[in-house]
Amino acid sequence: MKEKNKLLQSIIEGIQEKKGKNITQIQLKGIQGAICDYFVICEGNTPTQVSALAESVEEVVKKNTKESPIRVQGQQRAEWIGMDYGNIIVHIFVPELRQYYNLDHLWEDALMERVPALD
Repeated sequence: MKEKNKLLQSIIEGIQEKKGKNITQIQLKGIQGAICDYFVICEGNTPTQVSALAESVEEVVKKNTKESPIRVQGQQRAEWIGMDYGNIIVHIFVPELRQYYNLDHLWEDALMERVPALD
């Protein structure tokens, strides 16, 4: 498995483990103006769940790939946490902020894939 795919799958696994909802993987590679190759966007019902999702992503990624995020923002309020893994940026929102910022539709020409949540 390629390292990028292993990182991407580990991020998604971390989200699924804590029951993250509405997971979307957006491939930005090759799109002019894109700041990374992938966005992974999901939501938690509450700031507490948003924090738990971010912690789970960090733990699963570290376990599977030995990588740590370059930077994590938003942990104080935990309504929108951004995690920078270089070529993959993870956005974890409460539903209201996800709808407000609407990052899912920022790049209309990007390849979007909905990822099923685990029950």
